[in-house]
Amino acid sequence: MPTPEQARVFRRRRAVVAAAAVAVIVAVGATIAWAVGQQDSAASGVPALDTSGLSRPVAAQLEYAHAHWDDPDAERFGVIDENDCVNFTSQTLLARGWTTDDEWWYDEDGDAYASSGAWISSTMLRDYLGRHPERATPLTDDQRDQVKVGDIVQFDWDDSGDRDHTGIITAVVTEADGSIDLEYAGHTDATWNRSVEWSITEQHPHGVAYYWSIPE
Repeated sequence: MPTPEQARVFRRRRAVVAAAAVAVIVAVGATIAWAVGQQDSAASGVPALDTSGLSRPVAAQLEYAHAHWDDPDAERFGVIDENDCVNFTSQTLLARGWTTDDEWWYDEDGDAYASSGAWISSTMLRDYLGRHPERATPLTDDQRDQVKVGDIVQFDWDDSGDRDHTGIITAVVTEADGSIDLEYAGHTDATWNRSVEWSITEQHPHGVAYYWSIPE
């Protein structure tokens, strides 16, 4: 038979072991819950959106882009097969507060192909913005430090002088080495927070990125 003192020691040991077991179970349970949450978030395919710090017009633009980057607003604007990037970009600019004019407009019957060239063509949007500096000013890829969320990014995939793809900047990322990467949303293919750097070095190794800075 253990002495009373030995019994007290055994009880304390059992209490410590039991407490440790509970702590392990809680920790494992929390880890599993976190992992499941992460899997659910990834499985949903809809990344979170944080518009804190953005002006209301830019927040509205990003909210629209977030809602429709993989779910086109086809009933209102239509969809251009295999080349819907500028149609989508123009829609986000409309959500930001831009108004249509006699050069930049969409077909109100929902026929994207009947919209103006500047609304649906990357090169024609470039030319339109070049004629309207009140709407946006051009920046090169050497001026990434001046690019903001909500600005327009355009790509010349083969450095031929035209514009092949257009999107909207969704994030400005400062890397550990001080370099800046930019992320964007777009259509064809559906894109959210895709890296500009990856697009012009891996996806299209000879690509060049250009930007249009939009006044707040």
